[in-house]
Amino acid sequence: MSVLLDYVVPFIVALGILIVVHEYGHYLVARLCGVKVLRFSVGFGRPLFMTRLGPDATEWVVAAVPLGGYVKMLDEREGPVAAHEAHRAFNRQSVWKRFMIVVAGPVFNLAFAVAIYTGIFMHGVPDAMPVVAEPPAGSSAAAAGLHAGDTIRSVNGEAVATWQDFRWRVLQAALQGESLRVETLSERGYIGGGTLDLSGVKSEELEKDPLGQIGLSLYRPPLEPRVGRVEAGPGARAGLQPGDLITHIDGKPVTSWQEVVTIIRANPDKPLVLRVARDGGSLALNVTPEAIRADGKTMGRIGVAVREDSSSSKYFVTVRYGAGTSLLKGIEKTAEMSIFTLKIIGKMLIGQVSWKHLSGPLTIADAAGQSAQMGLRYFINFLAVVSVSLGVLNLLPIPLLDGGHLMYYAIEIAKGRPVSERTIELGQRIGLALLLVMMAFAFYNDLNRLLTG
Repeated sequence: MSVLLDYVVPFIVALGILIVVHEYGHYLVARLCGVKVLRFSVGFGRPLFMTRLGPDATEWVVAAVPLGGYVKMLDEREGPVAAHEAHRAFNRQSVWKRFMIVVAGPVFNLAFAVAIYTGIFMHGVPDAMPVVAEPPAGSSAAAAGLHAGDTIRSVNGEAVATWQDFRWRVLQAALQGESLRVETLSERGYIGGGTLDLSGVKSEELEKDPLGQIGLSLYRPPLEPRVGRVEAGPGARAGLQPGDLITHIDGKPVTSWQEVVTIIRANPDKPLVLRVARDGGSLALNVTPEAIRADGKTMGRIGVAVREDSSSSKYFVTVRYGAGTSLLKGIEKTAEMSIFTLKIIGKMLIGQVSWKHLSGPLTIADAAGQSAQMGLRYFINFLAVVSVSLGVLNLLPIPLLDGGHLMYYAIEIAKGRPVSERTIELGQRIGLALLLVMMAFAFYNDLNRLLTG
């Protein structure tokens, strides 16, 4: 039951939203072009729910297999069409109208991501400032002259405001094997800088911890192990309360919150005894951390957060923008992620990036569940990331995908006549073979991640 609620439900909800966005793009533009839409289906296979709506009595369907969807339009190639409706058939439309109808699906996915990122930039999201911990000796970060407490001010001349901004810049440069010039501000107020060599970052580690490979990690100020917030979960059930000071875990003294986090994460589904100081007294509480998946690992979680003091608040920032600037940044973010996705695909094809990065439904379900457990804003951000991937992948010139049809229409525009049925049939077979190979790789990677953690 826990797996169903934690992973399956968020996965189905996420897919449902993204499929509706994609297919509604096809549907809306088809209607605007005067094409009759027969069915709008979310999912494949046997219909679980169906109703007829609109002037054309379009069938709105929710089907049993939630791994896609489709919009079925009136088309003389798929069945007889009454003479009085022939002008509304998809195949009777000009090549430009057909092009617009097909491209609308991926465009709506990208526009959906722009809308999400615009909202995020307007609302503002609290994030850690780009302050680094002491890098290990011999690492690229140490060679660049970085030290604990240094704040990253800019990367290659572009200002960065948060740790996630910095991480994204490093990830982009690591994919290209480039170096980054960083400007820093030390705790004493001195401006410095150095060059981060990213040539040693392994391609198979890009999705995990590229910063860790060059010796970079987020600086965490020492905090006393005092509980600040208690959410529904093992901690609340054990009786933990805001203000409790955790002094011992299984009889061993703890002096910092990071020690508490490390022990709890290392003990999923294992009972622990927490001794806490409360109201001048001391009491023992039995708690069993629940197991969660994060960054490809299983770790423990009890649902409590540290009480931050004024000294730690200076390491966090909330960045907000006005509506116009947020829209521009939303477009920029979506464009950057689209280009990054295309680069990853290109490097996979030439062997510079491992095919292990290709993910299937199990990995997506895992990520959906993790983001949903972390909170609504994380789940919404997850939707934007997957929506970009869905939009970009559907634009690839592979027959059976939207991009394959667009390729045929582009050829038709250039030649002045449609592509032959024989060519389309051959392309369909090649496209099916390519998709089956990609799906096989994706499922293999999913199972490998699941079995090996």
